Amino acid sequence: MKADRGFWFFVRKSLIGGVIILLPISIIAFFFKWLYDAVTSLIAPFTRFVVHTFGLPKFAADWVVVAVLVVFCFLVGTLVATRLGSWLWQRFEARTMTRLPGYRLVKEIILQVFGKDEDSPFHRGEVAQIWLYGRQADVSVMGLITSHHDNGRVTVFVPTGPNPTTGFIYHVHEDLVTRHPQVGVEQMMKSVVACGAGSGQLLRGDSDGSEIRGEHS
Repeated sequence: MKADRGFWFFVRKSLIGGVIILLPISIIAFFFKWLYDAVTSLIAPFTRFVVHTFGLPKFAADWVVVAVLVVFCFLVGTLVATRLGSWLWQRFEARTMTRLPGYRLVKEIILQVFGKDEDSPFHRGEVAQIWLYGRQADVSVMGLITSHHDNGRVTVFVPTGPNPTTGFIYHVHEDLVTRHPQVGVEQMMKSVVACGAGSGQLLRGDSDGSEIRGEHS
């Protein structure tokens, strides 16, 4: 009987160990396959042109087109970084691009996500602990301060796990917010993706009542 238990314990332990090792690899491989399929579908017209012109296999043509696009993005970024290039782009954007429906909205979203906007929470990196139900309730959430109000309230974005690109927006009083300047945005996002794993280290010191109260920056 004990031998049977030992055998099944060994089988279960080995199976779980294999799943723990192979499952993350499979998820990463699936993600990159999805990303590759999405990119290749977008660049399909350019890939067909390269295949018909140079006779390259589709796989090689895909990478050639991707390399050309990366170099093109680099050259455009370098040009816009110059004084003349920045002036030309600003005039072109003001006269042409801003007239396209939805251009401003899409640009603002991209600036927010990549942290290039001074108002972006990803740029400031204000990680905070929010007591949504009051400090008397032993329940809090982690979020990013996205805006300050003149009446002493703040707007916070609370991402959901394991997908941090979705979440909830709350408007709460400053007294219900505890800033954590020692926590970086990347650290917080890793915890969100991991469904809260590692939060104990991020919020270390709260259990003994030592809170970091921030003021309007």
